[in-house]
Amino acid sequence: MDRLGERRRRGIATAIAGAVVAAVGFTGCTGGTVDPAVQFDAVDASIPGDSATALQQVLDEAVALSGSSGGLATVLAPWAGDWTGVSGTDRFGDDAEPVSPDGTFHLAGVTTEMTCLVLLRLADAGVVELDDRVSTYVDDMPGLDGITLEQLCRHTSGLADYYPNLRPHFIQNPERPWATMELISAGLAMSRTAAPGEAYSYSRTGILLLAVALERATHRGFGDLLREQVIGPLGLDDTGIPDPKDVAHEGALGAFAAGTAPDGSPDCAARYDDSRQSSSMGGAAAGAISSLDDAARLSLAFATGSLVSEGTLRAQWTTAPVPGAEPWVGQGLGGVQYGALRGTASETAGALTAAFTDPDSGLTVVVALNNSSSGQDFVREVAFALASLASKLPPAADSAQPLIELPWSFEQAKERMAQLARCSTTQ
Repeated sequence: MDRLGERRRRGIATAIAGAVVAAVGFTGCTGGTVDPAVQFDAVDASIPGDSATALQQVLDEAVALSGSSGGLATVLAPWAGDWTGVSGTDRFGDDAEPVSPDGTFHLAGVTTEMTCLVLLRLADAGVVELDDRVSTYVDDMPGLDGITLEQLCRHTSGLADYYPNLRPHFIQNPERPWATMELISAGLAMSRTAAPGEAYSYSRTGILLLAVALERATHRGFGDLLREQVIGPLGLDDTGIPDPKDVAHEGALGAFAAGTAPDGSPDCAARYDDSRQSSSMGGAAAGAISSLDDAARLSLAFATGSLVSEGTLRAQWTTAPVPGAEPWVGQGLGGVQYGALRGTASETAGALTAAFTDPDSGLTVVVALNNSSSGQDFVREVAFALASLASKLPPAADSAQPLIELPWSFEQAKERMAQLARCSTTQ
């Protein structure tokens, strides 16, 4: 029987796929909820004194430099303790409230980590294989020849990213619901960045297409797959992709973005309030909302392989160079490795979010800002500055300080923050 026929035979059983796949074993777990932090035997303490002050100063500076009304961040250093900081208010205006450490925020492209974890878990279960052709499942859309499921998560499919061209529309009309196929079609209509498998080029188009392919492979909605494969197993109570028609996002950090000047630069005098927005502009690629605790747990699981087999983890983090980047930057399956850190820094309309973890020490950094005008590289450098400080934290009693070699210094990260900042409110 040919491969397509075999896939279709498997599909007969997918009416009970949720029960079957959810029961698949994964590293260190035979059922129930996984806590990826357990492996690091973290001390139960808060990062004290001057160290906490230094971390807070980075967050305060990031909020001001980015023109945000507020932001929040957390650092988990298993050998030293943890720190959570907030800065500013949840939005601009007289009715603004102080940012809450327990509040939610837009995950932006960190959403992609969950979508690619769904792929990896289904591959472990034998429901799909990483080298399956997308056209096996999405056979009613032309132009997908030669593209594999794995390439969609590695951003080597050659499909252009729909977001840059549509960004002004998202910012100026954030409540509009977008059909997933409309956004995929927008990406497919653009020139290919390369032949499949030849070169890295970040593409939300590819991630949305992956979600469609996995829905068709399992005959289940992507929301169900996300809950069964990632949100449920990790106990992410504050995380999910809102219904596209639910634009209010009560309790979430607001979202703001500058307009666009004629030369393409941010027009900081024209600030749009994107707090009410449809998740459909990002969907499975960038549409989720989460909290600091949930995002840190997701980052730990994604970087350490807590939800996948050892073989799949090796495949996930067998990295390829990123064109134009430093030699210590490598693209994995669903995320990027920067030296010791694995994770994602990303932008969506009105929000910048980064989440990174060192899989050896468990050091984890999450930061969220509510003005997207400075772009994803800015929030990445904020995370790098926090990670640099945290990597040098002294150990608590009876703990040993790990050796974490980061290929940048705190000063370098701070300098890059200043260079990348747009719409700064600093004097």
